[in-house]
Amino acid sequence: MSAPSRDMHTRVSSQSKPGFLERLSETAGGTLVGVALFVLSFYVLFTNEGRALRVAASLDEGLSQVVALDLSSAPDFQNNNHLVHLSGPLRTAQALHDPNYRVSVQAAKLKRQVEMYQWVEHQESRDFEEDGQTKTETTYSYSTEWRSDVTNSRNFDKEIGHINPSAMAVESVTVVAPDVWVGRLYLSNGLVEKIENFQTLSLSFPTPDPDSFLTVDGDYFYHTPYPRRPEVGDVRVSFSYAGLSGEGSYPGPAQVVSVVAMQRDDKLMPFKTKSGDKLEILYLEELSAQEVFEREQQSNTRLLWALRAAGWGLMFLGISLTMRIFYTLVDWVPLLRELVSLGLKIFALSVSCSLSLLTIAAGWLFYRPLVAGAIAALALLPVLIARSRTPPKKNQ
Repeated sequence: MSAPSRDMHTRVSSQSKPGFLERLSETAGGTLVGVALFVLSFYVLFTNEGRALRVAASLDEGLSQVVALDLSSAPDFQNNNHLVHLSGPLRTAQALHDPNYRVSVQAAKLKRQVEMYQWVEHQESRDFEEDGQTKTETTYSYSTEWRSDVTNSRNFDKEIGHINPSAMAVESVTVVAPDVWVGRLYLSNGLVEKIENFQTLSLSFPTPDPDSFLTVDGDYFYHTPYPRRPEVGDVRVSFSYAGLSGEGSYPGPAQVVSVVAMQRDDKLMPFKTKSGDKLEILYLEELSAQEVFEREQQSNTRLLWALRAAGWGLMFLGISLTMRIFYTLVDWVPLLRELVSLGLKIFALSVSCSLSLLTIAAGWLFYRPLVAGAIAALALLPVLIARSRTPPKKNQ
Protein backbone atom coordinates (compact mmCIF):
# COMPACT_ATOMS: atom_id res chain seq x y z
CA MET A 1 0.00 0.00 0.00
CA SER A 2 1.26 3.47 -0.75
CA ALA A 3 2.44 5.67 2.11
CA PRO A 4 -0.15 8.25 3.24
CA SER A 5 0.37 11.62 1.61
CA ARG A 6 0.61 14.65 3.91
CA ASP A 7 0.56 18.42 3.57
CA MET A 8 0.17 21.11 6.19
CA HIS A 9 -0.24 24.80 6.87
CA THR A 10 -0.24 27.03 9.96
CA ARG A 11 -2.75 29.64 11.13
CA VAL A 12 -2.20 32.13 13.99
CA SER A 13 -5.10 33.72 15.87
CA SER A 14 -4.84 36.31 18.65
CA GLN A 15 -7.06 37.55 21.41
CA SER A 16 -6.61 40.17 24.10
CA LYS A 17 -6.27 39.08 27.69
CA PRO A 18 -9.68 38.88 29.37
CA GLY A 19 -10.39 41.50 32.00
CA PHE A 20 -11.30 40.83 35.61
CA LEU A 21 -15.06 41.03 35.02
CA GLU A 22 -14.79 38.74 32.00
CA ARG A 23 -12.80 36.16 33.98
CA LEU A 24 -15.30 36.44 36.82
CA SER A 25 -18.17 35.83 34.40
CA GLU A 26 -16.45 32.71 33.00
CA THR A 27 -15.84 31.47 36.54
CA ALA A 28 -19.52 31.92 37.37
CA GLY A 29 -20.42 29.67 34.44
CA GLY A 30 -17.91 27.10 35.67
CA THR A 31 -19.50 27.31 39.12
CA LEU A 32 -22.87 26.29 37.70
CA VAL A 33 -21.26 23.34 35.95
CA GLY A 34 -19.51 22.43 39.20
CA VAL A 35 -22.78 22.45 41.13
CA ALA A 36 -24.36 20.16 38.51
CA LEU A 37 -21.41 17.72 38.69
CA PHE A 38 -21.52 17.84 42.49
CA VAL A 39 -25.20 16.85 42.54
CA LEU A 40 -24.62 14.17 39.87
CA SER A 41 -21.85 12.60 41.96
CA PHE A 42 -24.29 11.93 44.83
CA TYR A 43 -26.67 10.18 42.45
CA VAL A 44 -23.90 8.03 40.95
CA LEU A 45 -22.44 7.03 44.32
CA PHE A 46 -25.75 6.34 46.05
CA THR A 47 -27.45 4.37 43.27
CA ASN A 48 -24.27 2.41 42.56
CA GLU A 49 -24.31 0.86 46.04
CA GLY A 50 -27.93 -0.21 45.73
CA ARG A 51 -27.28 -1.60 42.25
CA ALA A 52 -24.28 -3.64 43.39
CA LEU A 53 -26.11 -5.09 46.39
CA ARG A 54 -29.15 -5.90 44.27
CA VAL A 55 -27.05 -7.67 41.63
CA ALA A 56 -25.11 -9.62 44.27
CA ALA A 57 -28.37 -10.76 45.88
CA SER A 58 -29.76 -11.80 42.48
CA LEU A 59 -26.65 -13.84 41.71
CA ASP A 60 -26.79 -15.57 45.10
CA GLU A 61 -30.45 -16.37 44.50
CA GLY A 62 -29.68 -17.70 41.01
CA LEU A 63 -26.83 -19.92 42.20
CA SER A 64 -29.08 -21.47 44.87
CA GLN A 65 -31.76 -22.35 42.28
CA VAL A 66 -29.89 -23.17 39.06
CA VAL A 67 -30.43 -26.63 37.54
CA ALA A 68 -27.70 -28.28 35.43
CA LEU A 69 -28.97 -29.75 32.14
CA ASP A 70 -27.71 -32.75 30.21
CA LEU A 71 -27.35 -31.94 26.49
CA SER A 72 -27.62 -35.58 25.46
CA SER A 73 -31.28 -35.80 26.52
CA ALA A 74 -34.40 -34.07 25.24
CA PRO A 75 -35.59 -30.92 27.03
CA ASP A 76 -37.32 -31.73 30.32
CA PHE A 77 -40.43 -29.56 30.46
CA GLN A 78 -40.50 -29.99 34.23
CA ASN A 79 -37.77 -27.32 34.20
CA ASN A 80 -40.12 -24.78 32.64
CA ASN A 81 -39.75 -21.36 34.27
CA HIS A 82 -36.70 -22.59 36.21
CA LEU A 83 -33.18 -21.23 35.97
CA VAL A 84 -30.93 -23.69 34.12
CA HIS A 85 -27.27 -24.03 33.20
CA LEU A 86 -25.84 -25.78 30.16
CA SER A 87 -22.59 -25.86 28.20
CA GLY A 88 -22.12 -27.01 24.62
CA PRO A 89 -21.35 -26.04 21.02
CA LEU A 90 -23.46 -23.51 19.13
CA ARG A 91 -25.69 -24.72 16.32
CA THR A 92 -27.46 -22.89 13.48
CA ALA A 93 -29.70 -24.14 10.70
CA GLN A 94 -27.75 -22.75 7.73
CA ALA A 95 -24.74 -20.72 6.76
CA LEU A 96 -24.75 -16.92 6.61
CA HIS A 97 -23.61 -15.48 3.32
CA ASP A 98 -23.08 -12.28 1.38
CA PRO A 99 -23.92 -12.93 -2.27
CA ASN A 100 -22.23 -9.76 -3.52
CA TYR A 101 -18.83 -10.99 -2.37
CA ARG A 102 -19.48 -14.74 -2.44
CA VAL A 103 -18.66 -15.04 1.27
CA SER A 104 -20.28 -17.79 3.33
CA VAL A 105 -19.69 -19.03 6.89
CA GLN A 106 -21.80 -21.02 9.34
CA ALA A 107 -21.88 -18.80 12.41
CA ALA A 108 -24.21 -16.85 14.64
CA LYS A 109 -23.10 -13.53 13.11
CA LEU A 110 -21.39 -12.32 9.93
CA LYS A 111 -20.16 -8.73 9.79
CA ARG A 112 -19.27 -6.79 6.65
CA GLN A 113 -16.91 -3.90 7.49
CA VAL A 114 -16.52 -1.21 4.82
CA GLU A 115 -13.73 1.38 4.75
CA MET A 116 -13.08 4.27 2.38
CA TYR A 117 -9.78 5.93 1.53
CA GLN A 118 -10.20 9.60 2.39
CA TRP A 119 -8.63 12.79 3.63
CA VAL A 120 -8.27 13.29 7.39
CA GLU A 121 -7.41 16.60 9.09
CA HIS A 122 -5.14 16.74 12.15
CA GLN A 123 -4.60 19.78 14.40
CA GLU A 124 -1.83 20.78 16.78
CA SER A 125 -2.07 24.04 18.75
CA ARG A 126 0.18 26.00 21.07
CA ASP A 127 -0.42 29.25 22.97
CA PHE A 128 2.14 32.02 23.44
CA GLU A 129 2.28 35.67 24.57
CA GLU A 130 3.22 38.43 22.13
CA ASP A 131 2.69 42.22 22.30
CA GLY A 132 0.43 41.85 25.33
CA GLN A 133 -1.86 39.42 23.55
CA THR A 134 -2.47 35.71 23.88
CA LYS A 135 -1.92 34.07 20.51
CA THR A 136 -2.71 30.56 19.34
CA GLU A 137 -0.71 28.91 16.58
CA THR A 138 -2.57 26.01 14.99
CA THR A 139 -0.91 23.67 12.52
CA TYR A 140 -3.26 21.77 10.23
CA SER A 141 -1.97 18.65 8.51
CA TYR A 142 -3.75 16.35 6.07
CA SER A 143 -3.22 12.66 5.41
CA THR A 144 -5.05 10.01 3.42
CA GLU A 145 -6.24 7.06 5.51
CA TRP A 146 -8.65 4.16 5.45
CA ARG A 147 -11.66 5.11 7.62
CA SER A 148 -14.84 3.18 8.43
CA ASP A 149 -16.88 6.38 8.78
CA VAL A 150 -17.26 9.24 6.32
CA THR A 151 -15.11 12.26 7.19
CA ASN A 152 -16.87 15.51 6.28
CA SER A 153 -14.27 17.57 4.42
CA ARG A 154 -16.50 20.65 4.57
CA ASN A 155 -15.36 21.11 8.16
CA PHE A 156 -11.68 21.23 7.16
CA ASP A 157 -9.77 24.45 7.60
CA LYS A 158 -8.59 24.04 3.99
CA GLU A 159 -11.08 22.06 1.95
CA ILE A 160 -9.55 22.84 -1.45
CA GLY A 161 -7.48 19.84 -2.46
CA HIS A 162 -8.89 17.71 0.37
CA ILE A 163 -12.41 16.85 -0.75
CA ASN A 164 -13.97 13.56 0.37
CA PRO A 165 -17.02 11.81 -1.10
CA SER A 166 -20.20 12.43 0.90
CA ALA A 167 -21.13 8.73 1.18
CA MET A 168 -19.75 5.22 0.71
CA ALA A 169 -20.66 3.07 -2.27
CA VAL A 170 -21.17 0.06 0.03
CA GLU A 171 -22.63 -0.06 3.55
CA SER A 172 -21.36 -1.96 6.58
CA VAL A 173 -23.83 -4.54 7.86
CA THR A 174 -24.06 -7.36 10.40
CA VAL A 175 -26.17 -10.42 9.59
CA VAL A 176 -27.50 -12.50 12.52
CA ALA A 177 -28.68 -16.08 12.24
CA PRO A 178 -32.46 -16.32 12.81
CA ASP A 179 -32.13 -19.38 15.08
CA VAL A 180 -29.19 -20.22 17.32
CA TRP A 181 -29.35 -23.05 19.83
CA VAL A 182 -27.25 -25.07 22.27
CA GLY A 183 -28.16 -28.72 22.62
CA ARG A 184 -31.89 -28.62 21.85
CA LEU A 185 -32.67 -25.24 23.38
CA TYR A 186 -32.91 -22.03 21.33
CA LEU A 187 -31.12 -18.91 22.56
CA SER A 188 -33.07 -15.69 23.13
CA ASN A 189 -32.14 -12.54 21.23
CA GLY A 190 -30.49 -11.19 24.38
CA LEU A 191 -28.20 -14.23 24.61
CA VAL A 192 -27.30 -14.05 20.91
CA GLU A 193 -26.36 -10.38 21.35
CA LYS A 194 -23.68 -11.48 23.83
CA ILE A 195 -21.85 -13.44 21.12
CA GLU A 196 -19.31 -10.78 20.16
CA ASN A 197 -16.04 -12.68 19.66
CA PHE A 198 -15.58 -11.42 16.10
CA GLN A 199 -12.61 -12.75 14.15
CA THR A 200 -11.42 -11.75 10.70
CA LEU A 201 -12.50 -14.11 7.97
CA SER A 202 -9.51 -15.15 5.89
CA LEU A 203 -10.15 -14.83 2.13
CA SER A 204 -8.45 -18.09 1.25
CA PHE A 205 -11.31 -19.32 -0.94
CA PRO A 206 -11.39 -18.79 -4.75
CA THR A 207 -11.22 -15.12 -5.68
CA PRO A 208 -13.64 -13.32 -8.05
CA ASP A 209 -13.26 -13.59 -11.78
CA PRO A 210 -10.43 -11.53 -13.35
CA ASP A 211 -12.90 -9.30 -15.18
CA SER A 212 -14.80 -8.55 -11.98
CA PHE A 213 -14.80 -5.04 -10.53
CA LEU A 214 -13.28 -6.51 -7.32
CA THR A 215 -9.65 -7.15 -6.42
CA VAL A 216 -8.60 -9.37 -3.50
CA ASP A 217 -5.49 -8.43 -1.56
CA GLY A 218 -4.84 -9.97 1.84
CA ASP A 219 -8.16 -10.24 3.70
CA TYR A 220 -9.81 -7.34 1.82
CA PHE A 221 -11.97 -6.94 -1.25
CA TYR A 222 -10.94 -3.72 -3.03
CA HIS A 223 -13.24 -1.79 -5.33
CA THR A 224 -10.22 -0.76 -7.39
CA PRO A 225 -7.80 -2.59 -9.69
CA TYR A 226 -4.86 -1.00 -7.83
CA PRO A 227 -5.23 -1.88 -4.12
CA ARG A 228 -1.64 -0.89 -3.31
CA ARG A 229 -2.07 2.56 -4.90
CA PRO A 230 -5.47 3.65 -3.59
CA GLU A 231 -7.05 6.99 -4.41
CA VAL A 232 -9.46 9.07 -2.36
CA GLY A 233 -12.91 7.52 -2.65
CA ASP A 234 -11.69 3.93 -3.13
CA VAL A 235 -13.47 1.34 -0.96
CA ARG A 236 -12.31 -1.87 0.63
CA VAL A 237 -14.40 -4.53 2.40
CA SER A 238 -13.46 -7.10 5.04
CA PHE A 239 -15.54 -9.76 6.78
CA SER A 240 -15.55 -11.15 10.31
CA TYR A 241 -17.62 -13.75 12.08
CA ALA A 242 -18.70 -14.54 15.66
CA GLY A 243 -19.99 -17.77 17.13
CA LEU A 244 -19.01 -20.52 14.70
CA SER A 245 -21.66 -23.21 14.59
CA GLY A 246 -22.27 -26.65 13.12
CA GLU A 247 -20.00 -29.67 12.96
CA GLY A 248 -17.03 -29.45 10.64
CA SER A 249 -17.81 -25.82 9.86
CA TYR A 250 -15.37 -23.52 8.08
CA PRO A 251 -13.00 -22.13 9.29
CA GLY A 252 -12.93 -24.13 12.55
CA PRO A 253 -14.90 -26.09 15.15
CA ALA A 254 -18.16 -24.82 16.60
CA GLN A 255 -17.93 -22.28 19.43
CA VAL A 256 -18.54 -23.78 22.89
CA VAL A 257 -20.62 -21.58 25.20
CA SER A 258 -21.94 -21.72 28.76
CA VAL A 259 -25.44 -20.36 29.35
CA VAL A 260 -27.48 -19.55 32.45
CA ALA A 261 -31.08 -18.55 31.71
CA MET A 262 -34.69 -19.61 32.27
CA GLN A 263 -36.05 -22.57 30.30
CA ARG A 264 -39.47 -22.17 28.73
CA ASP A 265 -40.34 -25.19 26.60
CA ASP A 266 -37.46 -25.38 24.07
CA LYS A 267 -36.27 -21.78 24.52
CA LEU A 268 -33.92 -20.00 26.90
CA MET A 269 -35.31 -16.72 28.25
CA PRO A 270 -34.37 -14.08 30.87
CA PHE A 271 -34.97 -15.19 34.49
CA LYS A 272 -36.40 -12.54 36.81
CA THR A 273 -35.14 -12.72 40.41
CA LYS A 274 -36.98 -11.63 43.56
CA SER A 275 -34.91 -8.43 43.70
CA GLY A 276 -36.14 -7.45 40.23
CA ASP A 277 -32.98 -8.17 38.21
CA LYS A 278 -32.88 -10.43 35.18
CA LEU A 279 -30.38 -13.25 34.77
CA GLU A 280 -29.46 -13.98 31.15
CA ILE A 281 -25.78 -14.97 31.08
CA LEU A 282 -23.58 -16.33 28.29
CA TYR A 283 -19.83 -17.01 28.32
CA LEU A 284 -17.84 -18.06 25.28
CA GLU A 285 -16.17 -21.00 27.00
CA GLU A 286 -17.06 -24.12 28.95
CA LEU A 287 -17.78 -23.22 32.58
CA SER A 288 -19.66 -24.87 35.42
CA ALA A 289 -22.60 -23.08 37.02
CA GLN A 290 -20.42 -22.20 40.02
CA GLU A 291 -17.77 -20.69 37.75
CA VAL A 292 -20.35 -18.67 35.81
CA PHE A 293 -21.73 -17.05 38.95
CA GLU A 294 -18.23 -16.41 40.31
CA ARG A 295 -17.37 -14.56 37.09
CA GLU A 296 -20.54 -12.49 37.38
CA GLN A 297 -19.79 -11.59 41.00
CA GLN A 298 -16.29 -10.50 39.99
CA SER A 299 -17.69 -8.34 37.19
CA ASN A 300 -20.15 -6.79 39.62
CA THR A 301 -17.33 -5.95 42.04
CA ARG A 302 -15.21 -4.37 39.30
CA LEU A 303 -18.14 -2.23 38.15
CA LEU A 304 -18.86 -1.24 41.76
CA TRP A 305 -15.35 0.13 42.30
CA ALA A 306 -15.20 1.74 38.85
CA LEU A 307 -18.40 3.70 39.53
CA ARG A 308 -17.18 4.59 43.02
CA ALA A 309 -14.05 6.08 41.49
CA ALA A 310 -16.13 7.88 38.84
CA GLY A 311 -18.47 9.28 41.49
CA TRP A 312 -15.59 10.54 43.60
CA GLY A 313 -13.99 12.09 40.50
CA LEU A 314 -17.22 13.93 39.65
CA MET A 315 -17.47 15.23 43.23
CA PHE A 316 -13.82 16.38 43.29
CA LEU A 317 -14.20 18.14 39.95
CA GLY A 318 -17.53 19.67 40.99
CA ILE A 319 -16.09 21.10 44.22
CA SER A 320 -13.00 22.38 42.39
CA LEU A 321 -15.09 24.22 39.80
CA THR A 322 -17.46 25.60 42.45
CA MET A 323 -14.60 27.01 44.53
CA ARG A 324 -12.74 28.36 41.48
CA ILE A 325 -14.24 31.81 42.04
CA PHE A 326 -11.97 32.35 45.08
CA TYR A 327 -8.93 31.74 42.89
CA THR A 328 -10.19 34.25 40.32
CA LEU A 329 -10.60 36.94 42.99
CA VAL A 330 -6.89 36.78 43.94
CA ASP A 331 -5.23 35.68 40.69
CA TRP A 332 -3.66 39.16 40.30
CA VAL A 333 -1.39 38.50 43.34
CA PRO A 334 1.11 35.73 42.36
CA LEU A 335 2.03 34.49 45.85
CA LEU A 336 -1.51 34.63 47.19
CA ARG A 337 -2.76 32.98 43.99
CA GLU A 338 -0.52 29.93 44.48
CA LEU A 339 -1.45 29.58 48.16
CA VAL A 340 -5.17 29.78 47.39
CA SER A 341 -4.80 27.27 44.54
CA LEU A 342 -3.07 24.77 46.83
CA GLY A 343 -5.60 25.33 49.59
CA LEU A 344 -8.55 24.82 47.24
CA LYS A 345 -7.10 21.54 45.96
CA ILE A 346 -6.59 20.23 49.48
CA PHE A 347 -10.09 21.36 50.46
CA ALA A 348 -11.67 19.68 47.41
CA LEU A 349 -9.73 16.47 48.06
CA SER A 350 -10.68 16.30 51.74
CA VAL A 351 -14.35 17.20 51.28
CA SER A 352 -14.84 14.92 48.26
CA CYS A 353 -13.30 11.94 50.09
CA SER A 354 -15.45 12.47 53.19
CA LEU A 355 -18.68 13.14 51.32
CA SER A 356 -18.09 10.20 48.98
CA LEU A 357 -17.65 7.84 51.93
CA LEU A 358 -20.75 9.26 53.64
CA THR A 359 -22.78 8.81 50.45
CA ILE A 360 -21.56 5.22 50.09
CA ALA A 361 -22.50 4.63 53.73
CA ALA A 362 -25.98 6.03 53.06
CA GLY A 363 -26.35 3.64 50.13
CA TRP A 364 -25.50 0.70 52.38
CA LEU A 365 -27.65 1.92 55.28
CA PHE A 366 -30.83 0.11 54.26
CA TYR A 367 -29.09 -3.16 53.34
CA ARG A 368 -26.09 -3.31 55.68
CA PRO A 369 -26.58 -0.91 58.63
CA LEU A 370 -23.53 -2.13 60.59
CA VAL A 371 -21.20 -1.72 57.63
CA ALA A 372 -22.73 1.70 56.92
CA GLY A 373 -21.91 2.80 60.47
CA ALA A 374 -18.30 1.72 60.09
CA ILE A 375 -17.92 3.59 56.78
CA ALA A 376 -19.50 6.71 58.29
CA ALA A 377 -17.03 6.58 61.19
CA LEU A 378 -14.19 6.34 58.68
CA ALA A 379 -15.54 9.35 56.79
CA LEU A 380 -15.56 11.45 59.97
CA LEU A 381 -12.00 10.44 60.87
CA PRO A 382 -10.34 13.48 59.16
CA VAL A 383 -12.59 15.84 61.14
CA LEU A 384 -11.81 14.10 64.44
CA ILE A 385 -8.06 14.18 63.74
CA ALA A 386 -8.20 17.88 62.88
CA ARG A 387 -10.08 18.69 66.10
CA SER A 388 -7.70 16.63 68.22
CA ARG A 389 -4.75 18.68 66.92
CA THR A 390 -6.41 22.01 67.73
CA PRO A 391 -4.58 23.56 70.74
CA PRO A 392 -6.83 24.05 73.80
CA LYS A 393 -7.85 27.60 74.67
CA LYS A 394 -6.08 29.09 77.69
CA ASN A 395 -8.20 30.05 80.65
CA GLN A 396 -8.61 33.74 80.92
